[in-house]
Amino acid sequence: MLEWGEEATLSIRVQCDLLSLSRSSVYYHPAAISPLKLSIFHRIDEVYTEHPTYGGWGIWAVLIREGHGISESTVRRYMRIMGISAIYPKPNLSRRNGKDGIYPYLLRGVKAAYRDHIWGTDITYIRLRKGFMYLVVFMDWFSRYVITWELSDTLESDFVVKALERALTTATPEIMNSDQGSQFTSLRYIHTLKASGVQISMDGRGRCMDNIFTERLWRTVKYEEVYLAEYESPKQARMGLGRFFVDYNTFRPHSSLNGLTPHEVYFGNYTRFDFEKS
Repeated sequence: MLEWGEEATLSIRVQCDLLSLSRSSVYYHPAAISPLKLSIFHRIDEVYTEHPTYGGWGIWAVLIREGHGISESTVRRYMRIMGISAIYPKPNLSRRNGKDGIYPYLLRGVKAAYRDHIWGTDITYIRLRKGFMYLVVFMDWFSRYVITWELSDTLESDFVVKALERALTTATPEIMNSDQGSQFTSLRYIHTLKASGVQISMDGRGRCMDNIFTERLWRTVKYEEVYLAEYESPKQARMGLGRFFVDYNTFRPHSSLNGLTPHEVYFGNYTRFDFEKS
């Protein structure tokens, strides 16, 4: 991406497309938010990352014990802004296709047995020193390989669909699993999956523990990168996360993968039997 002041021969749109960037992150301006409110957002994120089963009441109780003068309703409102909710199974996970793009949960008792069998996707809050952004990933559950990721300063579905389209240029999963968030029930998202012949699976409202692979990834991302880095800007966040995901995919061995990296498993010729027999 050309820095401002350099002579540009390509439009910002073209540069973003070439680099797979979201234009919202290029034009990002920190939202007008008080330091106190932002510090509470960041603390909510820390508590939720450590205790993902805590709902609004649980996080509110922690904040009160720490001396924050805040109401439970305000904590719940902040959590909605941050795009987070407690992880626990909700009822009616196997209902038929519903309205507004909601699909049944297909993974009860099912384990990812080979690459591109099941992909999962999720969104998390990424804090900056003076603001915050949202990160989406698409992960192959069998290999833990992060297919693609994207940052945005809004929770609109565009950045999710863009990341999905980029992921589908790598491969096509049999099943895509997500929660029922508006980004994953949008017409563009659903149409993109259907056009590629992907089966759609959705957890109940609030994320189910079957999405634990992504939740573990969020903990690793935040404890080993985001919380240490204290990004000043979206550019710093993109660079830091880019380095992290390269390391995660290609260098970090996983005990559940017999010491192999996600890249080695995803691009190798493995099945679940190879790991369960040893």
